[in-house]
Amino acid sequence: MADTLYDTDLIIIGGGPAGCAAARMAAGVGMHSILIEPDRLCRNLYRIPALNNVLGGHTSGPELADSIAAELKNTELCRLELGRHVTALHADDDRVTATVDTGTRLTAPYAIVATGVGPLQPRDTTWITAPEGLALPPLWQVGADDAEGRTLLVLGGDRPIGTFLRAHPATDTGLLVAYPAADSYKIEEIREDPRVTLLPVEHLTLNCGEDAQVSAEAVGQDGARQTVTADAAYLSIGNAPTAPPGDLTHGTDGYCPPTDQHPRIIVAGDLRSARFQRIMTALGSGSEAALHAYYAARELPARG
Repeated sequence: MADTLYDTDLIIIGGGPAGCAAARMAAGVGMHSILIEPDRLCRNLYRIPALNNVLGGHTSGPELADSIAAELKNTELCRLELGRHVTALHADDDRVTATVDTGTRLTAPYAIVATGVGPLQPRDTTWITAPEGLALPPLWQVGADDAEGRTLLVLGGDRPIGTFLRAHPATDTGLLVAYPAADSYKIEEIREDPRVTLLPVEHLTLNCGEDAQVSAEAVGQDGARQTVTADAAYLSIGNAPTAPPGDLTHGTDGYCPPTDQHPRIIVAGDLRSARFQRIMTALGSGSEAALHAYYAARELPARG
């Protein structure tokens, strides 16, 4: 399939589980690829201390990430461009062009975009009022030492709370989880944990004190008002897609549905939608995306 008109058979944007799986699958069917990642491979996996939903015997994010990175670095048909990011993505009738931050333009018949998501901030919600410019870290970045003996105000009821609790079963911490009605179905897995205090709210006004503590004025879903205090505040309000600029079609929620894209652009991993943001689904979609490019380049129907 090599063609002097192209720099490679497949451009892969994003080095998380989906992008890495795409590169491995592409190599398995003889396709050369260039994988572009601004950080290290699978960087977010290094922040997940415990895994309980991934096949293969891996029980921690760093263990899985190290395994994936080692495989990629030994994949001869994949060229890694780490520390680089795509500033523009353009699709034509016969090729895709990815412009890298160095100014280099890379071309291929197809591109897989697997740039994933990043955490939403209080300014991205309607149920939180916070000081202008405030940016808080997500809960899954908190280590055991940062949580030990402290009360943490968690904004939102997204599922990484359960991941945090399973990763630190012996940590003496208290989580005060303030969440809107839309998150009610997400908190079932943490409801019985004695370290969790649930605070269903209609609205929450966050204040950051000079003594490093935080306080918040909460209006409950029943209309009752109360003031809550904590040692620190963290986020668990969900994520937003982090797609590169260019020829990607976005839905009303900001995600990039695969079926709406240019035929030469294939979307994989968490960037597809908010519904299937799991490591295993990312790995599967990345592999499927590479096979999509393989069959399409040969004008063959997709096969099982």
